[in-house]
Amino acid sequence: MNAVVLSLDGNEIENISLPDVFLESIRPDFINRAFLAYMACNRQAYGSNIMAGKRTSAHYHGRRRVPHSMMCKSMARMARLHSTSPSLSFRARFVPQAVKGRKAHPPKAEKVWDQKINKKERRKVIRSCIAATSNKEVILKRGHLFDLKVPIIIEDKFEDIKKTKDLFNVLNNIGLENELKRTKKKKIRAGKGKMRGRKYKRKKSVLIVTSKKSDVEMAARNIPGIDIVEAKNLGIDTLAPGGVPGRLTIYSKSAIQKL
Repeated sequence: MNAVVLSLDGNEIENISLPDVFLESIRPDFINRAFLAYMACNRQAYGSNIMAGKRTSAHYHGRRRVPHSMMCKSMARMARLHSTSPSLSFRARFVPQAVKGRKAHPPKAEKVWDQKINKKERRKVIRSCIAATSNKEVILKRGHLFDLKVPIIIEDKFEDIKKTKDLFNVLNNIGLENELKRTKKKKIRAGKGKMRGRKYKRKKSVLIVTSKKSDVEMAARNIPGIDIVEAKNLGIDTLAPGGVPGRLTIYSKSAIQKL
């Protein structure tokens, strides 16, 4: 399987053979399962205070023939307040079924949210996600706007770009102008997330894969929707956001050799 290498001007300069990872079968079922496991492992543990609902002087009087005894009376035997005030006397507290009582089964911080996934299956998922970046039908189905041969491979000078305007010009030269316009818009999230630091939602755009830590990372971080990652750090969170394979990806020539 061969692919075309583009220059920074968008011209074809050479053909190279792709590694066998691009011949892998695409398995959306595996990818979705692995993405859910990834999200579960990143979930933050939470739980209620261990003393919630227990900070009370209510207690149970079970002895007979003593003041405030609850024996031989038509009342449930549960922890109750004992006060000289008629309005507070004998009010149930502490137990789950009482007003202001503790919860019966509160969320516990020690609960393990992690989901395990087999090593071979995890590796299969990464290979499948990489193969999806070379399938035009899958990429278009994900909503990307482009008219290029995939996978998109650019010469190694691409990794040396330092300025955002230069990177923007290169992306326009290779024909991704409509894709950049698509992700420029942002929408207001529906629901309570607006109050919790995630008011806006933005579409995912191009993923840039480099062979090493390079200057283009600084140039790309101010373009909305674009992510950049080294070839050795490719994961399901960058290749298949939301568990949907087929992200539009740009590889440097050296990154393809590392794959």
